[in-house]
Amino acid sequence: MTTCRKPRFELLSLSLIGCILNISLLAQIEMPRVQQPVPDLIHPTIIHSTERYSDSSQTKYLLLDNRIIQKTENARLIVGAVKKHQNNPLFTEDKLWEMRFDNLYGNVLYDESEQIFKLWYSPFIIDSSSQGYSLAQRQRTYNPPDNREMGICYATSRDGIHWDKPNLGLVEYMGNKQNNIIWRGPHGAGIFQDVFESDPERRFKTIFQGLLTSVSSDGIHWAEPTKCTGVSVAGDTHNNAFWAPTLEKYVGITRTWGDLGRQVARIESDDFVNWTREELVLEGRSKRDQPYAMPVFFYSGVYLGLLVVYDRKEDRAWTELTWSPDTQNWHRISPGTPLIPNSEQELDYDYGCVYACATPIFLRDEIRLYYGASDWLHFSWRNGSLALATLRPDGFAGYEPKRYEKPAFITTNLFPYNNESIQITGDVKKGGSIKVIILNEDGEQLSQARPIIHTVTGAKISLPDSIGVRVIRLRFELNNAKLYSFSFDN
Repeated sequence: MTTCRKPRFELLSLSLIGCILNISLLAQIEMPRVQQPVPDLIHPTIIHSTERYSDSSQTKYLLLDNRIIQKTENARLIVGAVKKHQNNPLFTEDKLWEMRFDNLYGNVLYDESEQIFKLWYSPFIIDSSSQGYSLAQRQRTYNPPDNREMGICYATSRDGIHWDKPNLGLVEYMGNKQNNIIWRGPHGAGIFQDVFESDPERRFKTIFQGLLTSVSSDGIHWAEPTKCTGVSVAGDTHNNAFWAPTLEKYVGITRTWGDLGRQVARIESDDFVNWTREELVLEGRSKRDQPYAMPVFFYSGVYLGLLVVYDRKEDRAWTELTWSPDTQNWHRISPGTPLIPNSEQELDYDYGCVYACATPIFLRDEIRLYYGASDWLHFSWRNGSLALATLRPDGFAGYEPKRYEKPAFITTNLFPYNNESIQITGDVKKGGSIKVIILNEDGEQLSQARPIIHTVTGAKISLPDSIGVRVIRLRFELNNAKLYSFSFDN
């Protein structure tokens, strides 16, 4: 395979429908929704180059990356606060073949060339449905049928809120092809658009239970799957793969099992055909706290993981945040605290499970985290849907004071400095502030910026003095505030 890779880059891009549904889909009721304009997307910054990715190409730094922190005082790192979209659920199991979304295993992207959102999701197309079930009816044991089958379905949207399930006419289901199924059989498929692939026939890639891979020119018509050589795990999860720019390799995230139950495993490949043997990279803290799946993406110099944690005692699942410098060493941020929490109202659309889709969509004013939601317990009768939570820009995690009556201090490691402007992103509560102090190598103060007293995104700090050195540290003082990121901008 010939590829054009080795890019420098910083950012990858990456209703309520009520139904009365029985086995023959007797009726369907659609409620009107408020139309929204196409969002202002942050388009991918992609440079095709023969140069290897290097740290020198990085300009933005997330505070969650402990490699850039020298020390902290009275500061704690906590996950960001999401907002769940008012139109949730965005769509439900409203087609005859959508018998059970289960974990949805969604894969979302924005296609630049077609200017549409695309979603691949994997319902069980042969299963027992719990549509219309009361809480009392869900108390009986759920046993899937012997002929249970999963399929990959496809949906599109102009704004990422209102979704269409087109009749593709590709796959037969119950005697006809008027459906949005693109493939029957694959389980736990992770699908991504390989924007650095030079072969147009291999532009879309998938990995699924087996472990098997396949490629496609359009994400709809797929080549015969290939067994991942050298890998022995079954991959009974939402498998995901991506191009890791710092390694210049494909990395696959899958699942294995150990003494504590489910574990996150990692594989890698130069060509998406030959893979290394799986290695354990993350496991739970106990048999109750088990990692179920973890979609991963690269953003601002780090790899972020949307870790789905399954609670064996409660039989529920939610999404937490992890990060890694290299895809091998992973750190959970605020373990036990969800990034995307469940509802606490029984039978609410996401009471039971929250399974993050791969991967976020970055807009000018928010980060979109799509997820598969379930209204009841994981191994029980549950109805599923696609839902959306949003974060403020760079809002995955940030530092704030442990005790709010005192300021928090964060001092960075050394950075080369060539008189670039310095920008910060943070939340400031009433009466609070973020102060930025410039230090030299010895920790001596060179300058102090005018305090930031309002919530800001990418705000340029104002320095009263010129900085006459080529290496600096930054010292942040947080008063009733939370800091997410900073950047250097020429």
